[in-house]
Order: sequence, then structure tokens, then C-alpha cells
Amino acid sequence: MLEKFDRYPLTFGKTPIEHLPRLTKALGGKVEIYAKREDCNSGLALGGNKLRKLEYIVPDAIASGADTLVSIGGVQSNHTRMVAATAAKIGMKCRLVQESWVAHDDAVYDRVGNILLTRLMGADSRIVDDGFDIGMRSSFEEAMQSVREEGGKPYGIPAGGSVHKFGGLGYVAFAQEVREQEQELGFTFDYIVVCVVTGSTQAGMIVGFKVDGRAKNVIGIDASGKVEQTRAQVKNIAIKTAKLIGLGQEITDEDIHINPDYAYPAYGVPSHETNEAIRLAAQTEAMITDPVYEGKSMQGMIDLVRKDYFPAGAKILYVHLGGAPALNGYSYTYRNG
Repeated sequence: MLEKFDRYPLTFGKTPIEHLPRLTKALGGKVEIYAKREDCNSGLALGGNKLRKLEYIVPDAIASGADTLVSIGGVQSNHTRMVAATAAKIGMKCRLVQESWVAHDDAVYDRVGNILLTRLMGADSRIVDDGFDIGMRSSFEEAMQSVREEGGKPYGIPAGGSVHKFGGLGYVAFAQEVREQEQELGFTFDYIVVCVVTGSTQAGMIVGFKVDGRAKNVIGIDASGKVEQTRAQVKNIAIKTAKLIGLGQEITDEDIHINPDYAYPAYGVPSHETNEAIRLAAQTEAMITDPVYEGKSMQGMIDLVRKDYFPAGAKILYVHLGGAPALNGYSYTYRNG
């Protein structure tokens, strides 16, 4: 389905699927839990899911003749870290807007983790006071214009790469990759659990798994706290991506499964239950999740397993999207583990 699209390799190739036997046992053993390790997908600045998206965006950026990648995210944005890494790798400049998306006041929040790595890679990273939103932002347009006024040629990449025309392609490819690995494993996953905020990761999966009837089994755990806006964006991206690749099937509301129960108390602010999920994954499997995204999707999966949402014997694929550097911005929260 993706043969006609150019791809610039930024990842190592297929990411491993890891059985999580101790987490499985800790949750009662009724279902089998596996992880798809997107957090281990590249040597570029600790990797993560955004690189799959950027592999299909970069060829367009190069073809445009741009000299500067411009993007936007929160202060501890995984996405802006990956845009900075990509710019360094392909030899472009990078201008980033880091909005104040999270009500978190750890003293080192704006100096460690993702933003530290972003600056280390040479990106021009500018913090602004604007609050959280997944839509297009005036600060993004202002950053684009500032590059033009300085004589540069910007190439804009929206938050998360999500509403970019090629933003969903990377996770269509992900679904194809999972199918190949399922053949090697000798079984098919019954459910795929993934965090969702800006939308294109889940949207790409929905399109990719639509061909074998599993779109509705991709369970997005909302971490935005703006679930209806996220749901609408996921559907819009999925519809456009399906049309772009010539899927030949309609994306419906039934294909889009987003659970809103774990985003509390706010975007980027972990609940007690999120923190306990982070600790359980770390202490059973040494799998490190973060308080913004993966901790909340881990919390959601753990809670759904405990509530017997999944039928006995089901095989669950938890998709680890990366993001562990953000833990450094919450160092006081986790100072004792």
C-alpha cells in the first residue's frame, strides 16, 4: 500500500515484539501481554514513534528546498526532540516553539529531558506561554514567518506530525510490520493498546489494520483530556490517509475506539494511578514509561485487564511509543522511585 511513497530511513528497521511474562503474571495471567518497542527504534536521540512519521515527511521537506524544519510541541515534547534529531541528521536548521502545555512546576522542568536533548542537537528552541491544544497554533505560524524574515526557507511540521498530509503513513507501515511479525510468532494479536493525543499514530494504525478487520481493536488511551477533539482529529487523519493510499474502504465511527478514562487530572499531569502503573511496568519488566503518554496508556491497559475487559486468553499488544526522557522533568515526583 505504501510502495508509491518515498521514505527516508531514520529507524533501525523492524522494532522488536517482547513478551512481558512478569507483568502478565502480576495482572492475574488471564491474558498474555506483549510490547511493541517503538522506544527502541532508532539511534537518533533515543528514538520513539515520531520517527516513523518523519520518515515519510522528510522526503517532501527535502524536495521543497527548505533549509529549516519548523515544529511545535510542549516544553517536554517528544516530537520536537525528534524533529531536532531529524534536522541534525539531514543537515537542516531547526526552529521550535515549545508551548507551556503542562501545569507542572518542577524546578528543572524546562532544562532537562527532551528539551535538553533538543537544545544539545542545535535546535533554536523558544518557550512561549501558550497552553495546551492539539490544533494549529498562531505561535507555529509566527515561527514559520520568523524563519522567512531571516532569509531562510522553512518547512512546517505540525504538532506530532499529525495533521501533515503524510502524517499517518508511518503507522500504516507499522500495521504491515506487525502482520509480518505475527506470521513469525504464529499467532495474531487480539487487541492493540496505544496512547493517543494528536492522533496520527492511532489513525495510521486504524487504516493499516482496517484491511484485516482489526481497526476497532486498536484501543486508543486518551492522554489529551480533550477526547472529542482528539476523536475528530483521529477520524479526519484516518479518512485522509485511507484516501491517500487508495485503501478502498470507508473509515467509520466504529473503527475509532478511544477510551477517555485515564487522561485525568490533566494533560501531562500524572495521577496516582498513572504513577503506580509506571512503577509496576518498571518493577516487573524494567520497561520505563513516562508520566505524559506511556504511563497513561499503561495505566489504561492495566485497569482494563483488571476489570476483565479483555476476554480470557486474549493476546494484547501494548505499543510503547517512547518518551522516557520526559521523566527527568518530573524528578521530584519520582525522587524515591
